Amino acid sequence: MLISLKPGERIFLNGAVIRVDRKVTIELLNDVAFLMESHVLQVEDTTTPMRQLYFVVQTMLIEPRKMEAAQAVFTQQLAGLMTSFNNDSMVTALAQVGELVEAGRLFEALRVIRRLFMIEAAILATDAPKAA
Repeated sequence: MLISLKPGERIFLNGAVIRVDRKVTIELLNDVAFLMESHVLQVEDTTTPMRQLYFVVQTMLIEPRKMEAAQAVFTQQLAGLMTSFNNDSMVTALAQVGELVEAGRLFEALRVIRRLFMIEAAILATDAPKAA
């Protein structure tokens, strides 16, 4: 897998933060847990339940030493979300996220959660009280 980085860009690689000083292409030759800086969610951006779930999975990926604690939070949040949503596609996708996390496929779980941001936004928009 080839990854191109711009000057000053960071990549989170197996728990290490790497910043490059010039344009560079990195070739990953084996399985590695990584996350591009553009996909890292900051704590102040965790404004919805799905973004909070994303943050927890992200923590598992980029901070392996916090895996056990983050896994416990993930399990609790996922259970709550599974009962909160009645949208079939959301519940199915959340079950898939649970399976991916259980299998250690955290990057793929993040990808599924990112796709759910738009569904969640639509659900929250329809549930929002109408202005008078």
